[in-house]
This record gives sequence, structure tokens and C-alpha cells, in this order.
Amino acid sequence: MTDNTPVAPWYRQPWFWFLTIFPIAAIISGITILTVGSILSPSMVTDDYSREGRGINMAIARDQKALDLGLKGGLTVDERSARLTLETKEGAADYPYLVLNLYHPTMSERDRTIQFRRMAAGEYTGNLIEDMDGRWYYDLQGPDNDWRVKGEFWLPASDKIALKATSPTQG
Repeated sequence: MTDNTPVAPWYRQPWFWFLTIFPIAAIISGITILTVGSILSPSMVTDDYSREGRGINMAIARDQKALDLGLKGGLTVDERSARLTLETKEGAADYPYLVLNLYHPTMSERDRTIQFRRMAAGEYTGNLIEDMDGRWYYDLQGPDNDWRVKGEFWLPASDKIALKATSPTQG
């Protein structure tokens, strides 16, 4: 190499790009992770564990009361209407209305609440806002929220979905 050899500008030097590509990639990925982390909220994280523990104990008591009442029934979903039959140990359930909360296993924005109105003793009807399919967790409760029947089912269902109070479990 002689003194008269022309030198390429800095942006055409391979060593410059070899030495700067990794720090630039780290900066870009760090900014991306920080942006995504600040936009999305952690819906599964809680900071009040004592309140959650008290809520679990109340839920167990509600499950036990449903078991003591001997609640069982059936749910039929046809397109956008739902029919519910509910019985207790003493016979047909006699509540002015019932609330069915449907929880999607992975997407909380798809969760739904259906309010059933009483049509006859032990018979209730409700409406769905949209068609629903896939796996759902349900939580059926009375007007006083002192009992609940919970479980899971798949929609669309060809037969009547059996609802039954089960033994509360801890864990």
C-alpha cells in the first residue's frame, strides 16, 4: 500500500459494520422489548395476594353451598339463544334471574356474561350477543351471589350441556 492509494469512506469499511452491527441490534431489540412491554398489560399478575386468598375462600364457600343445595341442570345453546333448566334437592329452582359468566381459556376480551330470566319454575332463557365456539369455562350464580356452579364445556354443543354442583377443591 502506498501513500497515494485512495481510502474508501467510513461507511464502505467492512470493519466498521462488523464492529457496530451487534450494538445496534442490541439497542433496537431493547427498544422493541421496552415498547411492547409498556403497551401490553400483564392481566395474570396481581399485587394483592391476601385479597386473592380471601376471594378463594369465599369461592369455596359458594361452591359448597351449591353442593348443599343439590343444584343440577342443563344448558341448551341454539345460535344466539340459550335455555337453562335448574333443579335443587327440593325441586325446581325458583330464582327471579340467574347469571352465567363465560370465560375464554386464553383471551379475556372474549369473556361474556349472560343473564337468564325466569320463564317458569326451574326454566330460564337468555340471549347471546354473538355466536360462540370453542372451549369455555362457566360460572353460574344466583341473584344473591351466595352459590355458584362451575365447570367447562365446548360450543357448539349438539346435546344438552349438563351443569352440576361439584365438591369444592382447594389448590
